[in-house]
Amino acid sequence: MPQAEIGIIGGSGLYTMPGLSRVKEVRLRTPFGAPSDAYVCGMLEGHRVAFLARHGRGHRLLPSELNFRANIHGFKQLGAERIVSMSAVGSLKEEHKPLEFVIPSQFFDRTRHRVDTFFGDGIVAHIAFADPICGELASVVESACKKAGVVGKHGGTYLCMEGPQFSTKAESNVYRGLGMDVIGMTNLQEAKLAREAELCYVTIAMVTDYDCWHPHHDSVTVDQVVAVLLKNAENACRVVRETVGAMPRERSCRCGSALAHAILSDPKKVPPATKKKLKLIIGKYIPQGAAKN
Repeated sequence: MPQAEIGIIGGSGLYTMPGLSRVKEVRLRTPFGAPSDAYVCGMLEGHRVAFLARHGRGHRLLPSELNFRANIHGFKQLGAERIVSMSAVGSLKEEHKPLEFVIPSQFFDRTRHRVDTFFGDGIVAHIAFADPICGELASVVESACKKAGVVGKHGGTYLCMEGPQFSTKAESNVYRGLGMDVIGMTNLQEAKLAREAELCYVTIAMVTDYDCWHPHHDSVTVDQVVAVLLKNAENACRVVRETVGAMPRERSCRCGSALAHAILSDPKKVPPATKKKLKLIIGKYIPQGAAKN
């Protein structure tokens, strides 16, 4: 039996998951190194879940330091099929206000130093990524926001920047001109790797403030931002509980077969070491005995 059906990733301001019962911390070793922290496994609304603090408890890891592959592979090792990811973001549109949530349907990449694929080292795969968010999972989250009394807007684009510095005003205005909705530093790589691992993935983008384009941005104090972070974390916990409670037992989306037509490499040419490393991800398509020296 899997230790988790649903993975939950906590972003800035959310380092624990209240309401878990039968709690057990699990520290994993993955073929890609160590995840950000221990996975906190337990029961929530009748489902087995695993919670991971993206930046580590105590917020120790920069966005560019995150071992995205280990984090996602760890959820796969625990048996999870779905990931609900929370992320603190800045708003690029007046309509997305602090304390509101956005459930983006698209991403735009502005990162430069990230490893964001499990493949390479003798195996090539190209997953379809036109629609990077699981639509089924996004609909569940949208309904959960309504039940939790939180504004949750489904749609829009999350611009993923490198960081750790925030944008210049020139950059922020360019992003606005391109029609982007929110800006963050972490979720695109998670979404790509989740799709490669055939896991459903959704982002809950929690708006903390307006990005630096806003004329009143400089009047926002650190205390105000922290207050919003704390309130967002409280709201996120309610939304996650509602999401988990309403989660269908079976998946009806295509996320679970994302690799079915994505692997281009001849199975016989894939190095044994690579097949062993990726066994959990490619095993149903390329059995261990398929490679030859």
